Amino acid sequence: MSSLDTGHLIYLCILLAAVVFWFITSNRMSWGRAAQQAIMWALLFLGVIAVYGLWEDIRGTVAPQQSVEAGRITLPRMPDGHYYLTANVNGAQMRFMVDTGATAVVLTPEAARQAGFAMGDLSFTAQAQTANGIVRTAPVVLDNIAVSGVTHRGVRALVNEAPIPESLLGMSYLQRFSRIEITNGALILEP
Repeated sequence: MSSLDTGHLIYLCILLAAVVFWFITSNRMSWGRAAQQAIMWALLFLGVIAVYGLWEDIRGTVAPQQSVEAGRITLPRMPDGHYYLTANVNGAQMRFMVDTGATAVVLTPEAARQAGFAMGDLSFTAQAQTANGIVRTAPVVLDNIAVSGVTHRGVRALVNEAPIPESLLGMSYLQRFSRIEITNGALILEP
């Protein structure tokens, strides 16, 4: 047991002792009512302990996470209806919205900086047609995109000159997989 776990246990014991002391002093005369409240407090305390102990399982159900198994990447559909991939790009962790309608990987200006590109050194000579109109982009090549052991090197991408809400994971990356499938609320990328 780590010192952090021991500290949590001591804190919970002190908190429980304070509640028990308050309970006994405030209910000296009516033991029937006191027994009901004691049961209520005990159940509440057990509920908090159960939630704390099962938090990882609960979080996985409420906010499912991407997983990788034998090179197969599974992305759960998020509440907004989109699929997101968290990847390491040139050593920086970033999140992408999967966009099968996008031709290329498109980085936000901030993501490009995180990936090691200086905005002043980029040449915004290309254009891209988006839902919001035509935007200027700078072509770049990403050294690598890695997701839990699945690594792709030399991925062509575009850096958007104007800020966009999310970096996009387009077909220049997705075509590197042999199979893309959407089933049971998940997007599956197979090598």
